[in-house]
Amino acid sequence: MNNYLITVVGPTAIGKTALSILLANYFKTEIISCDSRQFYKEMEIGTAVPSKKELASAPHHFIQNRSIFDNYSVGDFERDALATLQTLFLKHTIVIMVGGSGLYANAVIDGLDYFPDVSPEIRENLNNSLQSEGIKKLQNQLKELDIESYNTIEIENPHRLIRALEICIGTGKPYASFKNKLKEKRNFTTLKIGLEAPREIMYSRINKRVEIMMQQGLLEEAKKLYPHKNLNALQTVGYRELFSYFDGDCTLDFAIEEIKKNTRRFAKRQVTWNKKDTDIHWFNFEEKPNEIIKKIETLLHFD
Repeated sequence: MNNYLITVVGPTAIGKTALSILLANYFKTEIISCDSRQFYKEMEIGTAVPSKKELASAPHHFIQNRSIFDNYSVGDFERDALATLQTLFLKHTIVIMVGGSGLYANAVIDGLDYFPDVSPEIRENLNNSLQSEGIKKLQNQLKELDIESYNTIEIENPHRLIRALEICIGTGKPYASFKNKLKEKRNFTTLKIGLEAPREIMYSRINKRVEIMMQQGLLEEAKKLYPHKNLNALQTVGYRELFSYFDGDCTLDFAIEEIKKNTRRFAKRQVTWNKKDTDIHWFNFEEKPNEIIKKIETLLHFD
């Protein structure tokens, strides 16, 4: 196979967007985003969508291409991304994929895991529990039933949390035990490039990014979305905390600190997820781009 998908991974706010654009320009190719939060056109500031200048500097796909009112699953993305790749590989040998959603990236690279059907009543009971007793109880329940999933999935996201729990309860087996069973063959070779930083630097960058988002108008963006706060697309860090502020459950300062804290937790889970993958070639986030390119060309056996 002589088609290559270079996938850029790493925690949020580490510099993946800048590196992906640089690689796309160097290899004269295009970028597929697998950041599941950036699909939605109504969520621009809170999902750190690339700037207009960045989007103009290289062709991007799957950025703000859906609405929060659309039902768009990881299976839908897998199908659409593979179709797009098939088209892109007709004119490019290399395509870049970037984003912080490990599940969505893996769907493109390896295919989705198989999960057995479980009773809809289980999900209904879990949703009722979420409404009446809060998310903490469900998080503790997952911790007891499946510690591996508790440590890797985004447990602040009720949709992901309930999905893992319903499999655990419905099958009597950990959600994690159904993952990574079979790898689907693809007509391209994947090369995974990871960016990393010491934890204190990573956390500092996250805190700064949240402050910049607030300056850019995240509060106003969240206020527009508040009437639709129960939509699945909006069950995410950066919006959920501000919705609590609008509900009168906390002060604005507290909500902002919660965004920072929950984003740091999300980044920690991204690191945990990625560190399990021994195929990732890691670089410090301050590594010179030409050194990363040189390494990529060596790995791809380019002269």
